[in-house]
Amino acid sequence: MNRFAKILIPGGLGIGAYYYYQSRNQDQVVFVLGGPGAGKGTQCANLVRDYNFTHLSAGDLLREERNRKDSSVGQLINTYIAEGKIVPMEITIGLLKEAMKKSGSHRFLIDGFPRALDQAQEFEKQARKFVLFFDCPEQEMLHRLLKRGETSGRVDDNIESIKKRFRTFRETSYPVVEYYEKQGKVERVSCLDTVEKVYENTRRVVEKQLK
Repeated sequence: MNRFAKILIPGGLGIGAYYYYQSRNQDQVVFVLGGPGAGKGTQCANLVRDYNFTHLSAGDLLREERNRKDSSVGQLINTYIAEGKIVPMEITIGLLKEAMKKSGSHRFLIDGFPRALDQAQEFEKQARKFVLFFDCPEQEMLHRLLKRGETSGRVDDNIESIKKRFRTFRETSYPVVEYYEKQGKVERVSCLDTVEKVYENTRRVVEKQLK
């Protein structure tokens, strides 16, 4: 038995979700990657509107779980996020599987995942089309995050947390992009333009891949 079938994730996630996930071999999944502040959420919202994807954000799912009053891992998640570290794989994967199950959909944009090679390798058998990577320089992402932090109230939108998140992305998450690039599965989209222009380029690569 795969080791993840033995792990019980808080909130009822675990064995049931695992076997459901293993049976979903017809799913069409696009992994959406990019540094903190690259604009993944904005572009995903546009793709959902125009291409009938179901958008699942790993970050949003983690934030919802940590705010759930009866969560047994809420404080743990909060600590990892505040320190700019990657939340343990078992928690993130469990939340994603359960969200996929509840959605009833078979076409997904999974935003902010996989963030490490072990996560990527765990999902190797998943039927995905490609990886959409939003490429944005750190200085631009820093500017965006600090601006967002003025009103977001998020614990990770401060300069210290942002620097830690950048370091984590460089050291742990970017190797995932390189891993998939070697397989010819990455579409890069530059984020150094207006939101509208970035989306125009995003649509171009998505339509090419979905043909």
